Amino acid sequence: MTPLEKSRLTTVLLVHHPVLNRNGEVVTTAVTNLDIHDISRAVTTFGCGGYHLVTPIELQRELIHSVISHWKEGFGLAHNPKRSEAFERTVVTASIAESLAKIRETYGQDPLVIATSARETGLPVITVQRLLEDPRPLALLFGTGWGLAPEALSAAKGVLPPILGPGAYNHLSVRSAVSIVLDRLYGNRFA
Repeated sequence: MTPLEKSRLTTVLLVHHPVLNRNGEVVTTAVTNLDIHDISRAVTTFGCGGYHLVTPIELQRELIHSVISHWKEGFGLAHNPKRSEAFERTVVTASIAESLAKIRETYGQDPLVIATSARETGLPVITVQRLLEDPRPLALLFGTGWGLAPEALSAAKGVLPPILGPGAYNHLSVRSAVSIVLDRLYGNRFA
């Protein structure tokens, strides 16, 4: 399977619950406007099949729909049509399970669920080569806050290698992490 073929079968899930706070407690994080926009743009740039914003809070789901509607209709669409294009693949769900069911419905089979993390998870590390060789659709889980809670990690079959810089600091924004991971998986290495 080529990187382009695999990218079309990839769905990025931005998980707002269950995630951890700085004290290691399971929490629900707030949706941010930048995550809605920037990850939608990254998913579209790399040709992914979808972007799911996962939050159990109804008011947050309504907020996401409102932001997307602004850019897909009326003034927002007229002002910036490219932004509208980026939102074509963006979906809002209440849970990881709901997202996985939607992916299963879209592709006719269960996805390979792979997590991302900046810390040790106990899950096997999955190589890019293995992902490209697996014909199943791919669901990439990204956590907000201080990362995915054990309950979220339990849905995954493995984890991608962490993004590490040369120093000890390791707390990227999730927007940056998504872009780096998608570039590692599907970026044009021939440019």
